[in-house]
Amino acid sequence: MPVPTSLSRRGLLALTAGAGAAITVGAAGWPRRAGASTGRVLAGAGPLPRPFHVPLPVPPVARPVRSEHGTDFYEVEQREGTAEILPGRKTTVWGYDGVFPGPTFAARSGRRTVVQVRNSLTVPTVTHLHGGVTPPESDGYPTDLLLPARCAPGRTHDDRAGAHPGRTAVGYRAYEYPLPQPAATLWYHDHRMDFSAPQVWRGLAGFFLVSDQEEDRLPLPGGGRDVPLMLCDRSFAEDGSFRYPAHHEHDAFPDGVLGDVQLVNGAPWPVMEVSATRYRFRLLNASNARRYGLRLAAGDGKPGRFVQIGSDGGLLAAPRSLDAVDMAPGERFDVVVDFSAFPVGSKVTLRNSVTEGGMRDVMRFHVVRKEKDDSRVPSRLSASFEKLSPGPAGSVPVRRFDFRRTHGSDERQLWTINGRPFSTAEVLASPRLGSVERWRFSSDFHHPVHAHLAQFQVIARGGKPPRATDGGWKDTVDVRPYEVVDVLVRFAGYKGRYMLHCHNLEHEDMAMMANFDVT
Repeated sequence: MPVPTSLSRRGLLALTAGAGAAITVGAAGWPRRAGASTGRVLAGAGPLPRPFHVPLPVPPVARPVRSEHGTDFYEVEQREGTAEILPGRKTTVWGYDGVFPGPTFAARSGRRTVVQVRNSLTVPTVTHLHGGVTPPESDGYPTDLLLPARCAPGRTHDDRAGAHPGRTAVGYRAYEYPLPQPAATLWYHDHRMDFSAPQVWRGLAGFFLVSDQEEDRLPLPGGGRDVPLMLCDRSFAEDGSFRYPAHHEHDAFPDGVLGDVQLVNGAPWPVMEVSATRYRFRLLNASNARRYGLRLAAGDGKPGRFVQIGSDGGLLAAPRSLDAVDMAPGERFDVVVDFSAFPVGSKVTLRNSVTEGGMRDVMRFHVVRKEKDDSRVPSRLSASFEKLSPGPAGSVPVRRFDFRRTHGSDERQLWTINGRPFSTAEVLASPRLGSVERWRFSSDFHHPVHAHLAQFQVIARGGKPPRATDGGWKDTVDVRPYEVVDVLVRFAGYKGRYMLHCHNLEHEDMAMMANFDVT
């Protein structure tokens, strides 16, 4: 099924729908401007589960099928699976190896990792390693489709003469990750154009953890006290199936889809038994549109604290003590929580301060015992951390990217960057490999801006210093309504075409993406 060389964005949607797509998402019109909310709640059916009764699950760790010549080879299958997410009800998930979240890949900085993905679903997919410094052919460009295996396994098509360097594979594709980057909490998820939101909603996401020698030397909590936490929201039908807006409902959800069930690692409002020791939590906001303002509170009202040790791109230079962690979709925060601050028997609740009702609760920790703890958080984390400086005016190129609603030629409103909906043929920037540029993001809404390949540091918000939670190397930043955020972006790794887009997945599917070409 080769991709035509003159393919338009809408044409691609029609083509891929013919490969078995069960749902369609496209740019929709809407009659009103939204406020500062990040979406609309899609109410589920049936009773909601009782909070804090399901134990926290931890995703399985993937094992390489072989390792040779400095490369670890993995195989994973995208397929339907069945999970009991809501007690007593069955949910069909689209998962890597049929599970949600998918298996966690534990990789090593500088060691080549090859993941062969087989598509046994009925729809095309694209896998993106979010935060990865990855060659363009394995980055997960939204039209680099992996068609279902039933089409004709193994056939490939490389359309370099078309509107973009499109690569279509049938049945399986090998994604190569050289990982020339420090230890960091990354994640992988579906990135298919126009369909990222519903396909991630159905389960196509998982953790990808990178370690290195610098991190190994730190006395941080490890083993069972190093816990990945994928936060996301979902809605369910009465029979337990995922509920997501049908095509005729899209106009009612232009700002984003919010669920009414909070999940952590795929479990509703779970509980985790902990000892009175330090724990490392790798927080990931994998929601389509929901933001989090995370706080810790014990039953007696005593607040807890987070010690941030890492951000999207890896370790901070030094730890930061935080009362709250604000997370937009796509962001990661690596934090340590010391439960010895609470008496044994305490119940400590992780709450979301930026929402209402039952969704204010995220999960609970039950401090059940004392235990020896040799871990600590040193005052210096990464000696190799380099803080970028903007330098004098004119020393680095400045580019502006405005994320907002724009009227189209047919009077419909679109999510756009610099007034333009996404086109595979258009390039908005051509930075040089190895260079640093100042990018200025502005918005009319909450837009979590994500850059592929490039890592950046936030240097200003509205002309003022960054927030406490803006520290470190990042690949995603929350640009709030009518705010201007300045970042210094470093283009290291590879030449080629990459993406800049809003990580509100409904906005992304409604054309809020742009190309940049590293030369």
